Amino acid sequence: MKILVINGPNLNLLGKREQSIYGKLSLKDIEKKLKAEFKDSTFEFFQSNHEGEIIDKIQNAEDKFNAIVINPGGFAHSSVAIRDALVEIKLIKIEVHLSNLAKRENFRQNLITASACYGYISGFKEESYSAAVHLIEKYLKVKGIN
Repeated sequence: MKILVINGPNLNLLGKREQSIYGKLSLKDIEKKLKAEFKDSTFEFFQSNHEGEIIDKIQNAEDKFNAIVINPGGFAHSSVAIRDALVEIKLIKIEVHLSNLAKRENFRQNLITASACYGYISGFKEESYSAAVHLIEKYLKVKGIN
């Protein structure tokens, strides 16, 4: 199973940035954790602070991957363009957030991109990624896709 993990703006600062909210692991640490936990899956990690690069990555994913895990960061609340790109591809897509958005500022309550995904996971720090991959594997096995 091939899974694309997309991370949006400021997520390159994980491990340094507000650890009480986002956890202590860096993106590289999260990548290592997923690869160790899900040995039968192949992952490609991508991070960008630029909306257009994220859109390009989404648009080019359909022929290369079985699923996408996306943490759009702040773009979750503002990017109609990323949402539209997610709508157009026919892959299972799960949005993840490290922090519990329900406990955060009001502007974080509006998730534009999540409506284009099968679902979203919020509040479990790095375990949000693991939960998403677990659900993807379960869903694709039911569909007979390995």
